[in-house]
Amino acid sequence: MSATDGGGPLLSIRGVRKAFGSTVVLDGIDLDVDAHRCVVLIGASGSGKSTLLRTVDLLEEVDDGVILLEGEDITDPRQDADAVRARMGMVFQSFNLFPHMRVLDNVTLASRLVHKVPRPQAEERATAILERVGLAAKARAFPDELSGGQQQRVAIARSLVSSPRLMLLDEVTSALDPELVGEVLDLLVELKAEGMTMVVATHEMGFARHVADEVCFLHAGRVHERGTPEQVLGDPQQERTRDFLRRLG
Repeated sequence: MSATDGGGPLLSIRGVRKAFGSTVVLDGIDLDVDAHRCVVLIGASGSGKSTLLRTVDLLEEVDDGVILLEGEDITDPRQDADAVRARMGMVFQSFNLFPHMRVLDNVTLASRLVHKVPRPQAEERATAILERVGLAAKARAFPDELSGGQQQRVAIARSLVSSPRLMLLDEVTSALDPELVGEVLDLLVELKAEGMTMVVATHEMGFARHVADEVCFLHAGRVHERGTPEQVLGDPQQERTRDFLRRLG
């Protein structure tokens, strides 16, 4: 039975630890994410949010603990990392688009090279996704011909092409001018409404209040407080959470 058939969470993180040298970045993280839910990670820079997302996407190896995707241990070193990543979409704050490639080629690259999808089928799928994110007219444009918000929507489109079971989004609005933040957050709101499962690291508390099913406050590599947005953002129980939210103003 799969996680989505009632057999458990889609993503389950158990006792995950990660250190870089003597610096412990993740210190025994436990987190469950049910299908069609949005979990938002908040916390100061250096709290472990980005590293946690990178361990789920197998961009960083865990030192201890396990990560289960649909009940399968994806931290097992025998796993095919590319096959695992095909079930997830990872979107970074810095877009990571290839500047010498047109939008359509950026979106289809992984499908064509990693998953061996023929170009016509890959482009048909990519065109539909670009239409979905409102950028079909920009398919032949180069990234530097787009605004930052448009580039980030292309990056999200690229992650959607493989029909991921889970989306991981790491501070996807932090590199954007304030007037461009809304168009990216609006897209995430739409994805959530359509049932996409998401783990989002963000400093956008308005987004967390509006979209999150659960908010997790990370500090020094640990989950210090978790709960509904109303609980964590409106009535935090931990002093460190209150301090963090006060600093945000």
